[in-house]
Amino acid sequence: MNFNEKDYLPRLIDKKVDDYLKVFGAISVEGPKWCGKTWTSSKHAKSAVYLDDEETKEKGLLDLELILNEEMPELIDEWHLIPQIWDKVRRKCDEDASKGKYILTCSTSLNDDKSKKLFHSGAGRIGKLKMYPMSLYESGESTGEASLMDMFNNCQKNVNVTIPDIHELAYYCLRGGWPSNLKVDVNNCNLIPKSYIESILDKDINDDKNRDKNKMKMLLHSLARNESTIVSNQTLINDIGEDNDYQEEIIKGRATLIDYLNVLNRLHLIENQEAYSINYRSPKRIGKAPKRHLIDPSLACAMLNMTVDKLLDDLKTFGFIFEALVERDLRIYIEYLDGHLYHFRDSVTGLEVDSILEFANGEYAAVEIKLSYNSVNEAKNNLLKFYDSMTKKPKFMCIITGNSSAVMKYEDTNIYVLPITALKP
Repeated sequence: MNFNEKDYLPRLIDKKVDDYLKVFGAISVEGPKWCGKTWTSSKHAKSAVYLDDEETKEKGLLDLELILNEEMPELIDEWHLIPQIWDKVRRKCDEDASKGKYILTCSTSLNDDKSKKLFHSGAGRIGKLKMYPMSLYESGESTGEASLMDMFNNCQKNVNVTIPDIHELAYYCLRGGWPSNLKVDVNNCNLIPKSYIESILDKDINDDKNRDKNKMKMLLHSLARNESTIVSNQTLINDIGEDNDYQEEIIKGRATLIDYLNVLNRLHLIENQEAYSINYRSPKRIGKAPKRHLIDPSLACAMLNMTVDKLLDDLKTFGFIFEALVERDLRIYIEYLDGHLYHFRDSVTGLEVDSILEFANGEYAAVEIKLSYNSVNEAKNNLLKFYDSMTKKPKFMCIITGNSSAVMKYEDTNIYVLPITALKP
């Protein structure tokens, strides 16, 4: 194992890994390829086996004991390549009460056929953690001068901050939160996300059966076009049909689309934002459709062939991509705090709130996202309408922008305004 502490950028999930290793016999770290699972898990492990190495995999297929007796915690990287490892690790966790024996990582959830071969869910023995690409706070682009918990506890201070440069914001969207891409210059930062897409299309979509690369590419393009919006499966089918005169030949019914979406889910490539419905005075009017997201805004940029100049020339698209960037970070932060990220929409009036942050104790916050500070007044009015409509009021409300010059609270409305480059959990 060649882990170098000096080269490691701390991740928010590090604390959870430490905590889970003290509670569970083993932990499973799941997430998209290239998000840093192996590197982070190596930090917490004392030994490691990598199943993408053919010789190591062959040894495991012959006898799991040949690869499961290293110094603990032992990292088993890409365990899904030998699914029987799950039950074997679970049984080893039952042998004694010691904690933190194994760290399992995988980039692909098992399909239904492989899942049926597992005899036990691992509940109580194997703790599951979800990992994402890096947030701006983890990659060092956010100063952390604004904290979700400080706003929650009403102790966030007003402070002047450096105004983010709009070119830098576009770069963060194109580059994404992939650890290996952090230092790549703006002219080449889209190469890794594009390579990611090609890798998915050439190999990973065929994990259990052959799928049409062209169909999946068009679906990914449709998801990119609809990034950060609420669209139905039928809308995705129709959107794909706009690119072809023979739609039925491209997507034959909802079953095929659902199969393709399930593959993207298993690969941790999409992370949809569920609808929030609690505490609203008119629950029957609440939209139930999720907000669509690719796991990182860089993938949407790659599918749309975006550059910094193209984003700056198309501020509407930039606005949706920026929203995806912010909501990627909000998901990371709220899940670090053991909460959940939602969105809100009234199907009758059209009232929407970009993000609802539900905290572990059931309290929640309402967040609007605006690329430009010029839209803050519109966002404030929207949040106030939402506030008036709720039976249980939000713990706090805030507006996250691309170019605010301060973290500040409007005393007349108690709404915070801040740039995304100042936020942390």
